[in-house]
Amino acid sequence: MAGYVRKTVAAPSRVLEEAQAFLPERLGLSRTKSSDHVATYAGDEGTVSVHAHPHSMYTEVVAQTDQLRTSRMDYEIQQFLNNLPYEAGDQGGPGSGDPS
Repeated sequence: MAGYVRKTVAAPSRVLEEAQAFLPERLGLSRTKSSDHVATYAGDEGTVSVHAHPHSMYTEVVAQTDQLRTSRMDYEIQQFLNNLPYEAGDQGGPGSGDPS
């Protein structure tokens, strides 16, 4: 029901590694499917698919959930995407207004 897009300098494999580290810990999701560019996670909070495709110097990351934009899952997906580095040399992480 909700979709989010993020551009990052991280390679698709790194994006999916970050998703594997973040989503099970933060939302208690388990990976149910995966390939070189897509991973799907499911659990009590719902289902999310993370797509990571290279385009020139960047990777386009699309996260599709089956939840409303006001759900806990969607908040955590936004946090995951914000932690990805945008430009080379970026560390990623919370914005100045977000708790660390």
